[in-house]
Amino acid sequence: MTRQDVHLDAMLRHLGAAYYDSLHDRAAPDDVNRAVAQVASTLGEKAAGRHQQPPPPAGQRQHQPPRHHGRWHSRVRDIMTTSVVTVDRITPYKEIAQLLVDHQISGVPVLTLGRHVAGVVSEADLIAARDKDVAKRRLWSGVLRYGTDRSRHTRLTAENLMTAPAVTIYPEATVAAAARSMTGHHVRRLPVIDGDGKLVGLVSRRDLLGVFIVPDAEIERQVRELFADVAPEEQIKVHVQGGIVTLTGHVSRAALHGAVRTAVDLAWDIDGVVDIIEHAESVA
Repeated sequence: MTRQDVHLDAMLRHLGAAYYDSLHDRAAPDDVNRAVAQVASTLGEKAAGRHQQPPPPAGQRQHQPPRHHGRWHSRVRDIMTTSVVTVDRITPYKEIAQLLVDHQISGVPVLTLGRHVAGVVSEADLIAARDKDVAKRRLWSGVLRYGTDRSRHTRLTAENLMTAPAVTIYPEATVAAAARSMTGHHVRRLPVIDGDGKLVGLVSRRDLLGVFIVPDAEIERQVRELFADVAPEEQIKVHVQGGIVTLTGHVSRAALHGAVRTAVDLAWDIDGVVDIIEHAESVA
């Protein structure tokens, strides 16, 4: 399947989930209309209904996000994947597993109506669900358990398999912030959401690694440019090898604990910086 086919498949799944919820009084007809409009928009057709996005007024340009963010560092928007494989709350276990295998990914966001992120189902979630209480269920009890069959099928759907709430991030966040979030929450991917909480992309550990493939000379140039604003070049010397920045020199005690300290903190967010070694000394 092409990326467009994957996106369309996800949209059709959302439509099915909306219709299913409406039958059980968990969604309003307007929710179904919005889902229909989204599918029609993907197909390039005009949907019948009241919830089409009106065009901007004549003479008013539609807002376009800037393509470049930040002076020294990339933003999540610059590296995220926008064609995201997703599932709905009612997607069954086996179908989720098949998606992970087919697309060679380790997890998928679970979306509610309106493309809001409800959670994430990962490989670990699927494996944990498969192993949970399996020893007990392997024992033959001799008792008819037809009454539990339906609940067991429901339990093995995305809504009950997912880890929630999902750890998310905004497009304007720095790549360094995304890396810290992944490390701190022990996750491999972050759904990227807009101000309304809707999914706009996904950033993975592999996406982050691309940022660190920056030549040492370019890193050194950007670090020098950063420190030129706070101290003369002869006071702080910069050397970069393998992405590791080494700072040497002599600066005033006030600068070392003030503007220079702030510059060091900012340098950590420069693309390609792996570590910073500080050997700058203070003078009276």
